[in-house]
Amino acid sequence: MSELSCTPTLDGLLPYEEAVERLVAAAVPLSDRAAVGLRDALGQVLAEPVTSGIDVPGWDYSAMDGYAVRAVDCAAAGVELPVSQRVPAGASPTLLVGGTAARIFTGAPIPEGADSVVMQEVCEAIDGGVRINARVEAGSNIRRRGEDIAAGNEVVAAGTRLQPQHLGLAASVGVAELVVCRRPRVALFASGDELLMPGEPLAPGKIYNSNLFTATALLQALGCEVVDLGIVEDTLEATKAVLRRGAREADLVFASGGVSVGEEDHVKPAVEALGSLDMWKIAIRPGKPVAFGHIDGTPFIGSPGNPVSLFVTFLLFVRPFLLRMQGREDWRTGSMTARADFDWPRPDKRREFHRARLAFDASGIGRISVHPSRSSGVLSSVTWANGLAVIPEGQALHRGDEIAFLPFNELLA
Repeated sequence: MSELSCTPTLDGLLPYEEAVERLVAAAVPLSDRAAVGLRDALGQVLAEPVTSGIDVPGWDYSAMDGYAVRAVDCAAAGVELPVSQRVPAGASPTLLVGGTAARIFTGAPIPEGADSVVMQEVCEAIDGGVRINARVEAGSNIRRRGEDIAAGNEVVAAGTRLQPQHLGLAASVGVAELVVCRRPRVALFASGDELLMPGEPLAPGKIYNSNLFTATALLQALGCEVVDLGIVEDTLEATKAVLRRGAREADLVFASGGVSVGEEDHVKPAVEALGSLDMWKIAIRPGKPVAFGHIDGTPFIGSPGNPVSLFVTFLLFVRPFLLRMQGREDWRTGSMTARADFDWPRPDKRREFHRARLAFDASGIGRISVHPSRSSGVLSSVTWANGLAVIPEGQALHRGDEIAFLPFNELLA
């Protein structure tokens, strides 16, 4: 028995949580590493932590434009001091002579001997000097050395998917290159003699292949390289041939359609003939026939062909698998709770991830409405929605009940 085998539910379906945990446990992080420049690192996953070799800031500096002084010289408002030097950002100031002030600007180093900066708004320039119209406290308006980052501190952890702020932080400590994980290569194909590519004339009985473009964009959004294997005819031999090719060329083979048990569904028997099918049929709606296995050691995931089922199962299963393959620990699907703005009197035996929209009322309370169609063929419902409402199996809901909501802005990042 495969290590992914487990006790199914009474109706023969694998529980959602167990399916995700076991799928992710089978994801082997890629070991390939590469050093890339900061300009090429956006969206990639950091393989080695970034550690600062310097203090940031590297010296005490002024938090604003004003005058650097000794607080002891400004114990009362109205003190007049000669200005002994001018210190712009990037300058190297000299020692501040007691009883004098230094004109200083934001970001400029604090002269040795000074212990405060007085903002220019409470000062008056006078002939050769400055009148300080406030009492000064030692340490005011100074940013201290190492206040942001101390030398030796880890500033970006391994496993982080690099965003613009991470790249700016690495640059701030002088790091020019980052060691990142190789982008996963995912071989993608769609099964179905009914499929046509957009731009081709639409013939009777044919539909346009939306799944290829949905899946490609989902994969690219996760930083993957896509190996497009196109549309595969509904025969066992053609399916086996494309699976062999995908297993040779990629780190993961992802199939849309053909994973059920109809006479024209050839993916499941093809995977079983070439390797192993380790998981199939999950207790969710939509997307019950999610397949997972291996072909010559290469992992395979198959989703149903209905476009909503593909979209939902990708977010719930393929996304965490790929995140873990990239070495990320933040693969779990985050959720929030809000109040149902609908009644759900007839629950399914399976957990339902229904297309939903979260909005906030005038009181700031989050309320979830659901799309009127439960059909997994209504692709427009996922553009109407901004997330998925999690409707527990076997549980009726009433308007005002709190339920879980999975926002797309989390799932698509």
